[in-house]
Amino acid sequence: MGKFKYLMLIAFAAAMVAAAPQRAQAQVAVQIGPPPECPYGYFDYPPYDCAPYGYYGPEWFSGGIFIGAGPWYHGRERFWGHVDNRFDRNDGWHGDYPRRGEHYDEHRRPGHVENFRGNEMRDGHGHSNLGAQHEHGGHGEHGH
Repeated sequence: MGKFKYLMLIAFAAAMVAAAPQRAQAQVAVQIGPPPECPYGYFDYPPYDCAPYGYYGPEWFSGGIFIGAGPWYHGRERFWGHVDNRFDRNDGWHGDYPRRGEHYDEHRRPGHVENFRGNEMRDGHGHSNLGAQHEHGGHGEHGH
């Protein structure tokens, strides 16, 4: 009778393990699509509007091509580049912005801003050297 109790105990334990809820493995895939097509780059926070001529300093361009910002940043690691935040509507700019798909003006080539005067440093991921008040759109939330 001892063997019977032992077998019943093993059978009961096996049934409990089989009936236990299984952990589901979740996978999340986020597709952000292609970067905005803007003549002078785009802001590093949603809705990723086109930045006006003069916002980004020359280090944000390689051969006249914008290195990206936000989720499409593809510059070097530990990069910090100059911007002129006077051209950002979150910092008081009331002027026009280029539209997506617009081509640059021949007299204003990307990456060749005469007398550029940057007043802030940004890392391409939305972080500012001026602190959280300049990290528009909750940029501290996403990873690098």
